[in-house]
Amino acid sequence: MIQNVLKMIFGSRNERLLKQYQRQMRAINALEPTMARQTDAELRGKTDAFRARIRDRLAGIPDGGAGKSSELERQRNAARREALEELLPEAFAVVREAGRRILNMRHFDMQLIGGIALHNGKISEMRTGEGKTLVATLPAYLNALAAQGVHILTVND
Repeated sequence: MIQNVLKMIFGSRNERLLKQYQRQMRAINALEPTMARQTDAELRGKTDAFRARIRDRLAGIPDGGAGKSSELERQRNAARREALEELLPEAFAVVREAGRRILNMRHFDMQLIGGIALHNGKISEMRTGEGKTLVATLPAYLNALAAQGVHILTVND
């Protein structure tokens, strides 16, 4: 009973996540005109700028290395996650613009939300033809910026 009342007031977990994702989607959309004005070279240069921002964020935390403190590694992972969260709108906007220019395919809002869900470790179910491969480019690019490796698996008939 109480759980149902709370759900009516605050929404379900999925509804709250979607609201959060929609805020990020609006931030990405707001950057679209800025990215469209960038030259190809400027757009390519964003990758180096993003990597530098991640390096700067991690600079104050010594690398744990083999046999070093796992606390340092936890700090580095937390700082890396925070940096990626901050970069998400800009990075997704860059990928969207690159997709538009190179593939002549623009990520739709629902595809941006799917990419955000994947970045957050959630499952994003999509039907055939809804652009799963295009969606995967968003979190793949963002997470590759941290130089931790990215794996994309697709299953087809």
